[in-house]
Amino acid sequence: MATKQVLAELIDLYRQSHPETEIALESVGGVDAAKRVQAGEAFDVVALASDAIEKLAASGHLVGDSRVNMVRSAVAIAIPAGAPRPDISTEVALKATVLAAPALGYSTGPSGVQLTKLFERWGIAAQIAPRIVTPPPGVSVGSLVAKGEVMLGFQQLSEMTGVPGIEVIGGLPEAVQIVTTFSAGVATTSTQPEAARALLGFLASPATAAIKQRHGMQPA
Repeated sequence: MATKQVLAELIDLYRQSHPETEIALESVGGVDAAKRVQAGEAFDVVALASDAIEKLAASGHLVGDSRVNMVRSAVAIAIPAGAPRPDISTEVALKATVLAAPALGYSTGPSGVQLTKLFERWGIAAQIAPRIVTPPPGVSVGSLVAKGEVMLGFQQLSEMTGVPGIEVIGGLPEAVQIVTTFSAGVATTSTQPEAARALLGFLASPATAAIKQRHGMQPA
C-alpha cells in the first residue's frame, strides 16, 4: 500500500506516451498480494518490498532477471492533529516517547517487522505489547491515528502524506531510521512479458524521480 498513490500517478504518466497499452492497477496489502501471486493468480507485474520480491523470484513466481528497484521509502511518525508534539530527535528521546505513548500503531509490512526488531533490541517489546494496535491489511496506520485509536503511529511517509486529522512530526532518528526498498518484477504468469518489461523500465527510470520525491520517496 505504500506505493499505491505513486504507482497510480506513474502509470498515468506512462499511459500518456503509450496510449495503446492498457494497464489495470490493483493495490492490496503486501501480505495478501504475495499470497495471491503464490496461489497462481495471473498478473503481468508484481510490485512489493524487495525482500518479498526476492522470495517470489526464488520460488519461481517471478521471472528472475526482470526485477527492478523502484523507490526507497523511509518510515515517518504521526500523531493526532493538535496533540502535543513528543520528542523524537534522538534514539534515546524516541525510546522514551514510545514508552510513554498510551497506544502505538504500525503495520504488518516490512517497516513493522523492523520496528518490532528495534523494540526488541531496546528491551521494551514485552512492556509495550499490550498498547500496540496493528491495522488489518489495506488499512493505514494514519487512519487509526486520525480516529484517536493510536497516539503514536509509524508507517511509510507516503502512506501518511495528506491523511486528514494527523500531523507527521518527522522520521525516525538517523541512527535507527528504517528505509524500505520497493521493487517490481514480471510475473511468470504474464501473457505480455515484453510490455511488462517496458513498464518496469519506465518505473525505474530517471523520468520518474520528481513524482517519487513528491510522494515522500527517493528513486532506488
